[in-house]
Amino acid sequence: MNAPNLPTTPAVKAQTLAEALPYIRRFHGKTIIVKYGGNAMTDIALQESFAHDVVLLKLVGMNPVVVHGGGPQIEEMLKKLDIKSSFIQGMRVTDDATLDVVEMVLSTLNKDIVTLINQAGGRAVGLTGQDGAFIRARKMLVPSTEKAGTMVDIGQVGEIASIDPDVISTLEQGGFIPVVAPIGVGGNGKTFNINADLVAGKLAEVLKAEKLVLLTNTPGVLDKNGKLLRGLTPRGIDDLVADGTLSGGMLPKISSALEAARAGVKSVHIIDGRVDHALLLEILTDQGIGTLIRSK
Repeated sequence: MNAPNLPTTPAVKAQTLAEALPYIRRFHGKTIIVKYGGNAMTDIALQESFAHDVVLLKLVGMNPVVVHGGGPQIEEMLKKLDIKSSFIQGMRVTDDATLDVVEMVLSTLNKDIVTLINQAGGRAVGLTGQDGAFIRARKMLVPSTEKAGTMVDIGQVGEIASIDPDVISTLEQGGFIPVVAPIGVGGNGKTFNINADLVAGKLAEVLKAEKLVLLTNTPGVLDKNGKLLRGLTPRGIDDLVADGTLSGGMLPKISSALEAARAGVKSVHIIDGRVDHALLLEILTDQGIGTLIRSK
């Protein structure tokens, strides 16, 4: 594996090797799950920054696992094909036509991310939950926003039934960086579209990850006044949902973060993927740049 170019942002320059060593030692051999999405996936400079960060983490002995979404790219393709799309509780309603687009776009993105990491000096391998059937899924029903006490069928959207960690563990032990597209398989072989945040959270739980890091298009979780909340507890999250501060696409992100924290993932962070080398700043420095989710 070739060494990546060293980060050049002032914040990272100021972080000397001596200062980073305690973090490298602490997380050596540990699994770090990274949900990759938002602007970090669409801005070329941020793509390269992210790839170098992931490769550097692997190079110093950590085991990064990348789970990617593709919401903006899927939305763009649906519009091109004149396929209407809608969301309920932050989940995309997925009929057969929409699922075909989701699979096509995620497949392309997965290959692009693998190429990006490999060009940065890593050894990435792309896969979906269908490979080895390592992500088993079942149909998801969500609460109706119009009729209390009823559930809504949103099509081929899945919730995770189980994850077999062996595929990921084997790749980690072989020195590879797994790149996972959030597609699962049902007991009858049917394909399900799964929210990438939920996949990242469940993978972190099953693999007993040291950290779960969710890259977003905001500085983290914000209060009603737009101020960054550095730390959140379950009660604080409930309050933010109740008053409408947290809604839409942030709901599955918060839900997966909280579940992972409760399941024993030592630290769960929601950070700004628009920041150059955000991943290194979060993992190898002591200041942190986003919101820490605590289990209690």
